[in-house]
Amino acid sequence: MDASTIAGFALIAAGAFVAGGMNAMAGGGTFFSFPALLAAGVPPVMANASNTVALWPASLSSAWAYRRELEKHRRFALLLIGASFVGGICGGLLLLATSNAAFARLIPWLLLTATALFAFAGHVQRLIAAIKGRLGATQASAPGSPGGVLFQLFVAVYGGFFGAGLGILMMAALAIQGFKDMQEMNALKNVASAVSYTVAAITFIVAGAISWPHTLLMLVTATLGGYVGALLARRLPGLWLRRMVVAVGSTMTVIYFYKTYF
Repeated sequence: MDASTIAGFALIAAGAFVAGGMNAMAGGGTFFSFPALLAAGVPPVMANASNTVALWPASLSSAWAYRRELEKHRRFALLLIGASFVGGICGGLLLLATSNAAFARLIPWLLLTATALFAFAGHVQRLIAAIKGRLGATQASAPGSPGGVLFQLFVAVYGGFFGAGLGILMMAALAIQGFKDMQEMNALKNVASAVSYTVAAITFIVAGAISWPHTLLMLVTATLGGYVGALLARRLPGLWLRRMVVAVGSTMTVIYFYKTYF
């Protein structure tokens, strides 16, 4: 094994570790792991599929670390799991059947929308409450709604197809629905991501779209990063986590706009 190959594997290992940690804390981990695979010479579609499989166990370990925070919203969590299951399968099949080119041009706009929604979630939530009030509707006492589950279904399709910014999209949707506790939001986001990653990963494995040498290395380092990131996220103030989500989303948006249109 020559020096360039060793350097490529080292880059992939580091990218996957950071990706696992970022996904546990704020989302956006694919920004680190996917480019690392491309830099190592893995073809784009295979890199995308391999990245999903590699981050799969990290999502499971992050969800496990947040299991206590899920108790308060167990019913809504079960609905999210169902939506993520269906959406993950659909997104995985869509990737295998469709070129990345057309969808890649939409990614910057999706990230921009998700980041803006999260940053201004409080304002949007008050606007929705005012509209409901004028229509004579009342807000539920507990956050979470059928509309939120439907939105999660579409987010899971996106996650199964590409996944960059998946956590930010989920956090934005949860914030707009009325979730305020960052730890509870992270718990719901992590368990939904775990399901979406699981079904998409199984789809890619069955289809034989994986680069196993790179994926196996990433499986180990991303899982470690995911658990470390989840533990760290539980110790950070909620305001810091919120700012981190906005910062990651803004950075990814600028980078993907530049890569796509310039």
